[in-house]
Amino acid sequence: QVQLVESGGGLVQPGGSLRLSCAASGSWFSIWTMGWYRQALGKQRELVATITSGDTTTYADSVKGRFTISRDNAKNMVYLQMNSLKPEDTAVYYCNARLAPAPDFWGQGTQVTVSS
Repeated sequence: QVQLVESGGGLVQPGGSLRLSCAASGSWFSIWTMGWYRQALGKQRELVATITSGDTTTYADSVKGRFTISRDNAKNMVYLQMNSLKPEDTAVYYCNARLAPAPDFWGQGTQVTVSS
């Protein structure tokens, strides 16, 4: 069983930055693929970024060059550094843990609002 708790969301002006954190409990954190997803109001949940156990990262085209995902296996933490934020980045951001064939684990989400 894995529990995920996100933090760091909030209100930020366009062009600003936020750093999201996800604290994970459970064993063998270092072998899980961790990810961030987001869901805007009225839209489907979408992938933002993932990082594998080997630190290979993937990003949605919409965030490439602006967002950076990282992990600290010693602390069971995963982060999402978000720079140059845009109003269209407004969404609830969810932390995800994946290790097939086990089902995915999800956090409760943290709201990010980009508005002037």
